[in-house]
Amino acid sequence: MDSTGLKSLLKATNLYFRSRASLFRPFNVVQLKYTLHLYLTSHRISPLCTLNGEDEISQEGTFPCGTGEAVNEALRPKILQVVLVSPRIPGNTGAIARTCAASAVGLHLVGPMAFKVDSNKLKRTGLDYWPYVVVKIHDSWADFRDYFTQQEGEKRLLAFTKKGTKVHSDFSYRKGDYLLFGSEKGGLPAEALQECNSEAYGGGTIRIPIVETYVRCLNLSVSVGIALYEASRQLNYEQLQTPVTSTDTEESFITEDIFG
Repeated sequence: MDSTGLKSLLKATNLYFRSRASLFRPFNVVQLKYTLHLYLTSHRISPLCTLNGEDEISQEGTFPCGTGEAVNEALRPKILQVVLVSPRIPGNTGAIARTCAASAVGLHLVGPMAFKVDSNKLKRTGLDYWPYVVVKIHDSWADFRDYFTQQEGEKRLLAFTKKGTKVHSDFSYRKGDYLLFGSEKGGLPAEALQECNSEAYGGGTIRIPIVETYVRCLNLSVSVGIALYEASRQLNYEQLQTPVTSTDTEESFITEDIFG
């Protein structure tokens, strides 16, 4: 290589390393905080973005149009029920509602929740399956407990938690089981765990095994799907054997499952 080519190579190399080095220059933390402050004060930030547990969102509002209308609740056997206590992410709740519709299982939402029930994200994730899932809202754990104790027949409260004493696939499920799941941030509250361990209605605590070295926890909607279908399998998918007569005569406006 001649001297001219060598000089060109050195110049290009020097420019490359200088541009790369600029990526690692220390940034100004004060400037970053100031920029974030300007952004946050100039935009309306939804409380859904806060997970500090201090401010809860009112459950006032209406569920997606037609929720539960295509299902005759009186004819649907209450073999299994899913209970979400203080859910925080509407996308997860919508996905769980879809799973409940697919498995013919009722869904209970226990407040306080971190989103409104008419959230667009909740509607969008549930797609057009809302008419096929029966959803009940309870303002608090105390309200849900009052509802639960008034239900006839055998029933149990099963808490799914990382600290569960039994593995989900080793546990024996029964008709009338309510599968309880806590919020994405804090899990089940102490009073719910206490009820699940009580002699009156408690069926114990259950865990889904994971490699905790790499993953802190499973996504809430994934956990519900795993637990619900293991329980359904043990009960021979009995709730799926009852035909559901649809009362929905309108054709769905969704022709493609874009969230599949």
